[in-house]
Amino acid sequence: MIERDGVAGVSHRTVSREAGLPTSATTYYFSGLGDILTAALTSVMEEDAERMRRLSSGGDRRRDLALLLSEVAADSGRLLAEYELFLLAARQPHLREATDGWLAAVRAFARAYTGDPVRETVVAGVIDGLLLHTLLTDTKPSAEEFEAVLADVLPAPE
Repeated sequence: MIERDGVAGVSHRTVSREAGLPTSATTYYFSGLGDILTAALTSVMEEDAERMRRLSSGGDRRRDLALLLSEVAADSGRLLAEYELFLLAARQPHLREATDGWLAAVRAFARAYTGDPVRETVVAGVIDGLLLHTLLTDTKPSAEEFEAVLADVLPAPE
């Protein structure tokens, strides 16, 4: 629903209608819209962080990450929803636990290549920046294009 209507389109009524449930069901499980958005944000960020953590083990995984990024970029609706929720967390600190998990997973991936905390921050910024940029264009970067950028910001493992 957030993919289609954005965060502003979320209400108890619209969530209930989407789920095919009476409005009383969402008000029973979620006391407010903040709880609904927290659940949505937590779900997508945990899923993405777990995918990133799986890539953080062993060897040169830049190609695998590039494939993942191209897959994520191809699903513009979901990516837009994720960044809307990400920005919501910027305004509502109680939502940041989920976004912190994503950022920690990205940094852990970078840590496998370098022990430099500055480089880890650069990699996290580059990945989020690239994904945000894909929302502004109809042509999505290929895995090879993502891989070229990753090769530039992450040294090959020794």
